[in-house]
Amino acid sequence: MDALTAEPAGPLDGVRILDLTRLLPGGVLGALLADLGADLVKIEEPTTGDYMRWSDKRIGPESAASWIMGRGKRSLAVDLKRPEGVALFLRLAQRADIVVEGFRPGVSERLGIGYDALAAVNPRIVYASLTGYGSDGPMRDVAGHDINYISYAGVLSMTGPPGGPVCPPGVQVGDLGGATILGVGLLAALFAASRTGRGSRVEVAMYDAALAWTSIHAGELWASGEVPHPGQMLLNGQYACYNVYACADAKFLSVGAPEPKFWATFCVAIDRPDLIERHRDPNALAEVAAVLATRTRDAWVEHFASVDACVAPVLDLGEALAYPLAAERGMVQQARLDRTGTATAPTLGTPIRFDGRIRAVGSPPPGLGEDTVAVALEAGLDRGEVDALLAAGVLQQADTTRTPRSC
Repeated sequence: MDALTAEPAGPLDGVRILDLTRLLPGGVLGALLADLGADLVKIEEPTTGDYMRWSDKRIGPESAASWIMGRGKRSLAVDLKRPEGVALFLRLAQRADIVVEGFRPGVSERLGIGYDALAAVNPRIVYASLTGYGSDGPMRDVAGHDINYISYAGVLSMTGPPGGPVCPPGVQVGDLGGATILGVGLLAALFAASRTGRGSRVEVAMYDAALAWTSIHAGELWASGEVPHPGQMLLNGQYACYNVYACADAKFLSVGAPEPKFWATFCVAIDRPDLIERHRDPNALAEVAAVLATRTRDAWVEHFASVDACVAPVLDLGEALAYPLAAERGMVQQARLDRTGTATAPTLGTPIRFDGRIRAVGSPPPGLGEDTVAVALEAGLDRGEVDALLAAGVLQQADTTRTPRSC
């Protein structure tokens, strides 16, 4: 494994981010930015906070979702429906570099914390918005989740077994695609602001992101006029050279050999050189399946260990997290359960490397409002003002209800 560095500085060291998002897309984006060294403050509603805090499965005092996505962040619990809360947020925005929000279109403006309001107090601010179907257009106010975005984008229609029903993908393509693309956009805007002194508003709709990721398939449709369906394309199960096969133990093996050289090597390895010329013959699928069903998955993995044929075991998530490569790549790390103790639990690492090095994960996830006082003081309030806001319920100092509740 490359060297694991735990020093606090990172590529985004000194970048200040106010994160208004909730749940998966913003949570993953925020964790990635915090992993890279940004000072990211989650702006949360008092008492409730981010809904991902209340999923049933727990790691230490945190929900499992918060454990993974809350690392390296700070938490400010403030009521933005109160004028005093908005005033504090605007003070924080004066010294922030980026604000990320995932409200429905128009909500941030109604709260008084939209882009225009923030740009008025900080012309260099980068205002990043993650929406479902965009902030304009006929569907701007339509509610949705990942499964809905990928439905409209045509992604879901291509997912599933040949001739079978479509099925949701194992990870949230629209949510995570939108968050990833927004990350690229906000960092580009931050770079531009560093040169021009002027910020900008960056927006990504998760529907747009999902549609953009159909690039290969959209091109083929326009070229051929053929609408893709499950199991009817090179990359989703039409051919034997790129498919998933059941083994003798009911576990699975994946074969990814769309290039003739890999396919030829594969065919020789399974003692079926006669199939080399049937690289794009759909009827070869059943013949390959019959061969691979004669051994267990792990027996085939051992058989292909020294064969350059793009063959891999289909690991379940438990196997994947325990697979030696995950630890060697720094993608499974140990992190402290809280900021003061020494007990640890496993967490995911960041996939980005700089100069061949990977960064250790940041501080444990904050309790709801754990950093409220510190962040408010950094905004310029004195202790008396902070105490008054706490007494009035505008601010919440710490999470005292960290027990599971329904989302």
